[in-house]
Amino acid sequence: MPANTAARKRPTLDQVRRWPATITVAEAALALGVSRSTLYEALSRGERPVQVVQVSRRTQVLTASLVAVLEGRAAA
Repeated sequence: MPANTAARKRPTLDQVRRWPATITVAEAALALGVSRSTLYEALSRGERPVQVVQVSRRTQVLTASLVAVLEGRAAA
């Protein structure tokens, strides 16, 4: 998983499947091909392209829901 997502290219679906159970919003945005701010804005509007959980004050994305979106299935 990329440490610096801004400098990395979009991961393949096979790579995403090997990621941990939860990932950062920045990592999910990279896999979706959108900016981190775009994904945060969608989440703040109540749009849920992927499932998220709050871990302390951090928003984490469930990797399984990201895989579902990338496969063309619904995240929820």
